[in-house]
Amino acid sequence: MDNIIELKGLKKAFDGNGVLKDINLTVKKGENVVVIGKSGAGKSVTIKCIVRMIDPDEGSVKVFGKEVQEMNDDELRELRIKTGFLFQSGALYDSMTVRENLAFPLERVLKIKDENEIEERSKEVLEAVGLSDAIDKMPADLSGGMRKRMGLARTIIVRPEIMLYDEPTTGLDTITSREISELIMKVHKQYKTTSIIITHDMACAKITADRIVVMEDGQLIAEGTYGDLQRSEDELIRAFFK
Repeated sequence: MDNIIELKGLKKAFDGNGVLKDINLTVKKGENVVVIGKSGAGKSVTIKCIVRMIDPDEGSVKVFGKEVQEMNDDELRELRIKTGFLFQSGALYDSMTVRENLAFPLERVLKIKDENEIEERSKEVLEAVGLSDAIDKMPADLSGGMRKRMGLARTIIVRPEIMLYDEPTTGLDTITSREISELIMKVHKQYKTTSIIITHDMACAKITADRIVVMEDGQLIAEGTYGDLQRSEDELIRAFFK
């Protein structure tokens, strides 16, 4: 398998506070890696370094074999098109309908002008996330779970090769969280994505992870399958599974 994402010796400090202390992580093509850890452990900062939303102080970030820090504007733009980033909020434009939210990245990012193609892609992703009937609704008319689904639809409409999920099930009830976790797997299979999923939700981790890595105080302290880590003799690691 090819290595799609390679992080080596990643360090980042804010105001003298070391948030990332020495992160080494490789994600292979088609792999789903779940990152767990307490708030403030550095999880979100790590994935933001992958698309250069944040620049590390030290270390190497390679995506598709290229050093991200050395990319010019065009290369960085291409990387960001290939990378879907699902934020906790879903990040929808509240003044636009679902249809307009979906058309926006196609027109602005991919420069697609063909209305038939925009319509076809919009219907395809809405069907994939189970929201076919919502195309003319406003975001305010959607429940929390529907907003998450819609955020995912807008992310996958540009057909990214990498998906970065930042707490995809936060704020959702148990049933809806499970639906979103299963939807992540459906997207993974349908679009053959390589994914990093940050979550506190161990049910989500169990459903989605090929491999789980544990972050503590800016470092990766363990990795393995859900079962491996659940059986760990380290109390700090086992505490996530209680």
